[in-house]
Amino acid sequence: MIHYRYPITMEIAGATALWSRTDCGDAPVSYAAPTPSAVRGIFESILWGPDIRIVPTAVEICAPLQYHSYVTNYGGPLRAGKSIQKGNNYQLYATVLMDVCYRLYADVIPNSYKEKLPEKALEWDRKTTSPGHAYQDIFNRRLKRGQSFSIPVLGWREFTPLYFGPFRPQTEVCRELSDITIPSMLREVFPDGYNSDFRAVYSQSLRIHEGRLNFPREEE
Repeated sequence: MIHYRYPITMEIAGATALWSRTDCGDAPVSYAAPTPSAVRGIFESILWGPDIRIVPTAVEICAPLQYHSYVTNYGGPLRAGKSIQKGNNYQLYATVLMDVCYRLYADVIPNSYKEKLPEKALEWDRKTTSPGHAYQDIFNRRLKRGQSFSIPVLGWREFTPLYFGPFRPQTEVCRELSDITIPSMLREVFPDGYNSDFRAVYSQSLRIHEGRLNFPREEE
């Protein structure tokens, strides 16, 4: 079956970002660029629909890489049982990126896992001859208006953007950035589609060249 791909793009910038590497335990360190799952989450914050899939294709880094130490009070479920009972938090140390700006690229394709879709999504899908094209049009309209389903974040929820929207003419890709090799990057944790079980998938030997990171093409 042929799946037509409908490209979508957006720009996002903010004061702080953290794209957590999975090998750093409870002291997170950021990748140099967003992971594919983070890029998908940013696009889905503008418009989400279970009958399509957003496939991230590339990220362009549009601000110099600046790492910085960051401390936050952690109050999540990974605390010790006694700390949770007493309502005690603890300080979590992280290495974050400062003053970030990215251009994000993705393709929209129909969802192949339709047996798991809710009935409302299936009903809309049956009435729509091209769900990917419809999503692309609605997404672009919402992005231009500054509308979002939820507030997009730059990794952690506390890192909200200073700008998100269409590409700005004054934004330039950092093509002078030295090449960076990423030995292993988390791709996604729910690769089997809507309402599926957790299963971490990684991409190996990725490379940022002239400020651009191309993600490996997903098999449809």
